[in-house]
Parts: sequence; structure tokens; C-alpha cells
Amino acid sequence: MTAKELLFRMPDALDPVAAGDTKAVVQYELSEPMHQVLEGGTVRTVEGRAESPDLTVRISDEDLVALFAGRLNPMMAFMSGRVRVSGDMALAQRLVGMFDQDKLAPSA
Repeated sequence: MTAKELLFRMPDALDPVAAGDTKAVVQYELSEPMHQVLEGGTVRTVEGRAESPDLTVRISDEDLVALFAGRLNPMMAFMSGRVRVSGDMALAQRLVGMFDQDKLAPSA
């Protein structure tokens, strides 16, 4: 699965309880820039760059897929520089946990 495919699958994998009342824009700096709008327990994936994101995540396509598949530890990825984030650090810490990894798996 590509990073783009993963991001477009994420609306079906969002856990509305974990997302709660989060209202934010997350910019993913990948081989193709994409962003997501989280609001009202939903997430919408959009191609391109957001005007003023709350969080920007710089990561390789492969590492993004591994991160949300549970194969890459978010803290280790951050500490080793494989992922760089700027903006809302509290959102960054909660982001992966808002999604059901089983629903993001290719066989789902």
C-alpha cells in the first residue's frame, strides 16, 4: 500500500471516540503532499498543501505506512529523525492512536 492509499483509507479507520472533539488540520509532507482535516469525529483527506496546518509531519512514504501499520514506533521514529513534526505536539502524540490499525491493513 502506498502512503497516498493509506491516507485515503483513514476516514474508514478513524475511531470517533479516540478522535473526540479534535478539530485540526494535519499536513503530511510526503512524495506527494497531502493533508487531512479532523473535525466532528471525522477525517477528510485532501491532496496538496493546507493553508495553515495545526501539525506538519515530514516523513518518507514508506515510514508513514509502517507507522500506521504498527511496524514503526512513533517515539523511536521521532527520536531517530525518521519523522519530524512541527506545530501541535499534543496532537502529534495522539494521532496514530486515533486510527484502527486493523482497518488500515491491506486485507481489511
